[in-house]
Parts: sequence; structure tokens; C-alpha cells
Amino acid sequence: MRQSTLRVWSAIHKWTSLICTAFMLMLCLTGLPLIFHDEIEAAFDTDHWQPANPDGPMLSLDRMLEVALANRPGEVPLFMSFDTDRPVVNVTTGPTPDAPGGAMHFASFDRTSGDRVPGHQDGVMEFLLQLHTDMFLGLPGMLFLGFMGLLLIAAIVSGVVLYAPFMRKMEFGTLRVKRSRRLKWLDYHNLLGIVTVAWLTVVGLTGVVNTLATPILDTWKNQSLADLTADYQGTTVPTPAEMASLDAAVAQAEEAAPDRTLQFVAFPGGGWSTDFHYAVFLHGNTPVTSHIVTPALVNARTGEFATLREMPWYNKTLALSGPLHFGDYGGLPLKILWAVLDVITIVVLISGLYLWLARRQPAARAAGTAVPPQAGGAS
Repeated sequence: MRQSTLRVWSAIHKWTSLICTAFMLMLCLTGLPLIFHDEIEAAFDTDHWQPANPDGPMLSLDRMLEVALANRPGEVPLFMSFDTDRPVVNVTTGPTPDAPGGAMHFASFDRTSGDRVPGHQDGVMEFLLQLHTDMFLGLPGMLFLGFMGLLLIAAIVSGVVLYAPFMRKMEFGTLRVKRSRRLKWLDYHNLLGIVTVAWLTVVGLTGVVNTLATPILDTWKNQSLADLTADYQGTTVPTPAEMASLDAAVAQAEEAAPDRTLQFVAFPGGGWSTDFHYAVFLHGNTPVTSHIVTPALVNARTGEFATLREMPWYNKTLALSGPLHFGDYGGLPLKILWAVLDVITIVVLISGLYLWLARRQPAARAAGTAVPPQAGGAS
């Protein structure tokens, strides 16, 4: 490779790394505990809640919706989800159907009695998740972090390009620990960087995809579901009193996809449905397909079944990116591996910053001694 080409790749690697390093460090540090989000919450959960009537019948979904709305007068339903290991229904409400995340209210209810189930207080994990997702800036924050992710990918690619000529005269894994501190850390930086390159590329790309969640959902609504909303021009989003039976809507969805399992319901007007339909989301029953949801759409006013539609490829990519980003596919062993690689990445980022600073100091001292004493005085 020509020297001029190497200089170009070196400049790309240096500046893309420097620009994104602070944000990548923040994402790595916040992402480390988030990998073990479920385990941490379980460890600090002192609530031993039990259903009021363990052997009793389940209340209908319509009844549970009434209870949830009575708990939040004046609000409208946004989502309904279901715990997998206990008879609990979770209902998210908001002041309007398109309420932002900060205005939403989440509450859990015992499906055997309708009683409120004690929930987790928003704490450190919720703070870290919000910081990791959008830095409390909403969509602009998500898109900014997505751009930082693209810079990370550019830094990875340029680093790989530079690694081959750098190691041409040395064996793989060489660590010059008896040389200067800077050379020692340069070798650590290069070795750890090349070891984690595949993982960091996957995590970086999935992170970029996750930042595009809002545009992806908007595209799905405006393109894939456009034909379902064409006949509703001028029609407003139905109020809870105007909505058809939720139980009937879910029953139709489960009948249309008997090989899938109910995951959650999105109510009309939100980002996961149209303005006029219940979106009943069902997922597969394997470790991979459990993350891919398929919506059955039911007219929220009349209760008429509309369609069962596979999500387009970009929605499936988004659905798979989240679990892959946090290592949620292989249980605790995969999470531990993700955590180890995350720590190594932190070392790579810090060592890269150190190498840049260490290289600037001799240059700064040389520049300082080259300046004549009189140059610093007033003219």
C-alpha cells in the first residue's frame, strides 16, 4: 500500500475515533449493566407478589382495560402487554394516542382480581437505559448516537486496513512490553482492537439500526399500511368508549395465527398501529422468532378483522437488532461474553485516547522549544 494511501486511512482512523470516543465510552459504560438488566432487577426485587386468586378464572381483557382506565381518568390506552410467568396484564396509558414516552404511564394489574400489582420504581436502570438510548434528547439524541455509530464503523474499517501493514514485520499478538509505555499500549490497543473487531462491528451496526426505530415505524405505517387507512380520511381516532371488544379482536388474531403467541396489543393512534385499528402482535415460539412480531389488524370501531401481515424486512431487522445488541439470544453465558467484550472495548477506547495524547505531548514540547523567546512578547 502506498504511503499516501496509508496516511489517508490513518487520518480517517484518527479523526473518526477521536470524534466518537467520548460517546462510545458512555455507551459502553451504560451498556455494561444493561446487559444484565433482568438479572439486576431480579436481584434487587424484594417483592414476593402472589395473585389474589391463583386458581380462579382470568378476568377478560375488556374488564382489565376498564380497570386500567379507571386508574388513570382522562387518559387513553396505548399498549397492553402480558407477563409470561404470572397472570399480570400491563397497560400503558397517556393523555393522547400519540403521547411521547415521557408522558406515558405504565401500570400492572392482577388478572385474577383486577387489583394493582406493585411495580418497580424508576431507578438507576431506567436512567441508564434512557441515557444509552437517546441521552434524554428524544429522536434527535437517537439520530446523533446513530451518527456516532457510523463513525465507529468507519474507525473499525480503517483500523483493520492499517493493521495488516503495521503487523507485516511482527508476529500476530506481539506485545513489546519492554519498550516504551507508548509502544506497549499501542500493541495492546492493536491486539485488543483486532480481537474484538467482529463483535464491535455487530454491536455498532445493531446500535445504529436501533437508533432508527422511529423512522422505521413511521415508514411501516405510511407505506405498508397505507392501503388500510385510505378509506378513513377525515375519521378521528376512536375513543375508548367507541372501541369494539378487545377480547374479540385478540381472539380473531389468535385464530388467524394459531402457531404464534400473543405478545402485546397496540391501540389506535400510536406508533405501532394505525389511527383506526387494534394491532394485535404475535410472536414465534423459537429463540429467534420470539423476537419477530406479526401484527393482526382489527377495525377498532367495528371489530372487523382486517388482515394479518408479516412485517417488512426493515422491521424484522429492527426487531432482531435489539436483542443482538445486548446479547439476549443465548441466556447468561452469552451475556457474560458480551460483558467481557464490552470491557475490552472500553480498554481499546481509553488506550486509543491515551496514544493520541501521548503522541501530541512530544510534538507540543518540540514546537515550544522551536519558538524564539522574543516571539512570545508584545510587539
